[in-house]
Amino acid sequence: MKNFSKVYSAELEGINARLIEVETDINVGLHSFNIVGLADKALNEAKERVSSALKNSDIKPPTRENRKITVNLAPADIKKTGAQYDLAIAIGYLLATKQIKDFETRDKVFIGELSLEGLLRPINGALNIAQMAKKKNFKFLFLPKQNALEAAVIDGIKIIPISCLEELINSLEERIVIKPQPVTEFLSGKNKFLTDISEIKGQENAKRALTVAAAGGHHLLMSGPPGAGKTMMAQAIVSILPPPSLEEAIEVTQIYSAAGLLKENRFLNFRPFRCPHHSASSISVVGGGTDPKPGEISLSHRGVLFLDEAPEFRRDLLESLRQPLENGRICISRVKNTLIFPAKFSLVMAMNPCPCGYFGDSEKECRCSANEIFRYQKKLSGPLLDRIDIQIEVPRVKIEDLRNKNRDENLTQKIREKVEKARKIQKERFSKIKPKIYLNSELSSKQADEFLDYDKEAGIFLKNIIEKAFISARGYYRILKIARTIADLEESEKISSSHLAEAFQYRIRERE
Repeated sequence: MKNFSKVYSAELEGINARLIEVETDINVGLHSFNIVGLADKALNEAKERVSSALKNSDIKPPTRENRKITVNLAPADIKKTGAQYDLAIAIGYLLATKQIKDFETRDKVFIGELSLEGLLRPINGALNIAQMAKKKNFKFLFLPKQNALEAAVIDGIKIIPISCLEELINSLEERIVIKPQPVTEFLSGKNKFLTDISEIKGQENAKRALTVAAAGGHHLLMSGPPGAGKTMMAQAIVSILPPPSLEEAIEVTQIYSAAGLLKENRFLNFRPFRCPHHSASSISVVGGGTDPKPGEISLSHRGVLFLDEAPEFRRDLLESLRQPLENGRICISRVKNTLIFPAKFSLVMAMNPCPCGYFGDSEKECRCSANEIFRYQKKLSGPLLDRIDIQIEVPRVKIEDLRNKNRDENLTQKIREKVEKARKIQKERFSKIKPKIYLNSELSSKQADEFLDYDKEAGIFLKNIIEKAFISARGYYRILKIARTIADLEESEKISSSHLAEAFQYRIRERE
C-alpha cells in the first residue's frame, strides 16, 4: 500500500508567489516527524501546530503514529518561510495515512496557518497566490476566510473560504458544500488625503506645477522658506489624483499584501501616499532585509512618495532613488536570488534653500555663509536633480492672500477633472505599447521620439534653449515630456513653443 501524498501550496518571493509541492511520506520506523526542503524556524514548528490542530479536530495526530513521517517541500533549493504551509501539511498527512477519502489534488492549492484548536488564521499575500494559481491553471484555492475577499479580486479561479480544519475535511469528503467566494466587485475608492488643494491660499504658480505633476506623473521638487506651504501642497497633490484603475489597484494591493500591511483594507482602491521620516534606514525606504520585503518606494507604487526636508535624508539613501526614478522598479540582489519590486511612483521633495531657510527671501535676511549654502544645496546631487522633472521655488505667502477668506470649494473637483481628462488622453495614446505604460513620465527616450510630436516653431525654440542652457540629454527628454503633459491638459494635439516655454520654467537649475 502506498503511504504517500502530494498536495500544493505556495511561497512568496518578494511580491510574486511560487508554487510549492508538499510531499508526505509515511514509513516504517520509530516515531519521528521531519520537515525537509530548506524550511525556516516558523515552518519547522508547523509539526507542533498541525499535531495539536488534528488532535483537537478529533483526528488521529502524528504524535500517536509509531511511524516515520517525512514532509518534503519542493523545489528544495527555495527557502520556505512562514506558517502558511500548515493547512497543506495537515491535508497531505491525512491523505498519506488514509484518514481522508482520496480526491483530485492536481487542481487545488491549500494555504493557511492553523491554530492549536484547528482554526485558520489569515496569511500574507493571498491576492498574489490567487494570481499565481490562476496562471498555473488551478481551479480551486482553499484559504482562510479572512483572506477570501482579497483573493476573490482575481476572476477565473474558485476561492473557497475556510474557517477551520474540520470544515475543510467535511468539504473534501463531500459531506458539506462550501460556496466559493463571489468575485470582489471593484469600486474606485476616494483617495485618502490630508489636505485639500482648495485650502491652499495664494501660491497659484505652485498649484499649476502640482496640476502638471499630477497629470503626467512627474517628479517634483519644491524649494522655499519655512512656512511657505511646501508640506501642505505635497499632501494636497493626492486630492487631485484620479482613483486607480482595476489593474493599478491590483498591483498596489499585491505589494501591500506581501508586506502584510492590508489589515482592515482587504483591497486598496485608492492611491497611496507615503511620507517616511528623514531618519529612516535605506532598507525601510528601498526594500530588502533578511526576508526581503517592499520598502517605501514600492509601497508608494502608483501613488506619491513625499520626502520632507530632503537634504536631511542620508546621502546614500537619496542616491539609491536614482535607479527606480529611471526604471520604475527596484532590484534587490542576494547571493541566491534577485527580487524585483515595482516602484512607479511620483516623487515629491520639499527643501529649504539654506540651513536657516531664508536664502533669497525678500523679507527676512539669510544668516548663512556662502559655503554653508553651497554645502547644504549640494546634498542633492546633480544626477539626482537631473531626474526631477519639475523644480520650482515656493515664495512666502503674501499677507493679502492669508487674509482672503474666499475659497473656491469646487477648485479641487475642477483640477481633478482636468487631470483625469489628461490621463485618459495619455492612456489612449499609449494603449498599444507593451509592457503597459499609462503616463508621459514613463516614456523611454525611444518612445518619446516616437510619440512626442511638436510643430516647426516649437522645434526652433527647443533648439535655442538646449544650446543656451547646456541641457543634458536626460533634461531634454524631461522637458519634452512635461511639455506633452501641458499640451494634454489643454487638449492640444501637438506640442507648441508656449508648452515648451512653460516646461522650461519648471527646470530652475537649467534656467539658472
